[in-house]
Amino acid sequence: MSTGASSRRLTLSDIADARAYERERDALRSQVIELKRRRRVEVGTVVTLTFENRDTMRYQIQEMARVERIFTDEAIQEELDVYNPLIPEPGHLCATLFIELTTDEQMREWLPKLVGIEQSVLLRLPDGSEVRCLVDPQHASQLTRDHVTAAVHYVTFALTAEQVAAFTDGTVLAIDHPAYLEAVELAPHTIAELRRDLSDDPS
Repeated sequence: MSTGASSRRLTLSDIADARAYERERDALRSQVIELKRRRRVEVGTVVTLTFENRDTMRYQIQEMARVERIFTDEAIQEELDVYNPLIPEPGHLCATLFIELTTDEQMREWLPKLVGIEQSVLLRLPDGSEVRCLVDPQHASQLTRDHVTAAVHYVTFALTAEQVAAFTDGTVLAIDHPAYLEAVELAPHTIAELRRDLSDDPS
């Protein structure tokens, strides 16, 4: 089934109420864990990007509503407004960037060093072109400080039609931050997933 740009955004009708969600939760969780495995990319030792889509965002909202006990349409709509921008339209990719730190010592070491990392992510395509990530200014103002960065960022990539065609095996996801120079070639299963995001008809 086609999910063109006009229909990719989630609406209230896509979010199950609490009882209905409990009935599907175990199956949905298993599906999303496998989906995220194919869409998760480790770049170096402490940075991971998970490329989001409609299914991962629906799960995120359902879990948020469950944990926070959000039941009203108005409150659910607020969550939709937050997370819908992370559902990529054709020609775009959206990702959550995680700085994976587990100790206070690591946070004291890395978070000051990695200020600006959300501006330092790019795709290197097999045709030689590069696509640098974009960051929403409002998001950046909330999460970025002069002396320390946040452990989670949201980034997007906007590709031209020619770059979409060039997004094939051999594409590299790179970070060119002065304190963190890393790159990894995307796995074929990740390329296949993300080509569906980029397509006008990802059925």
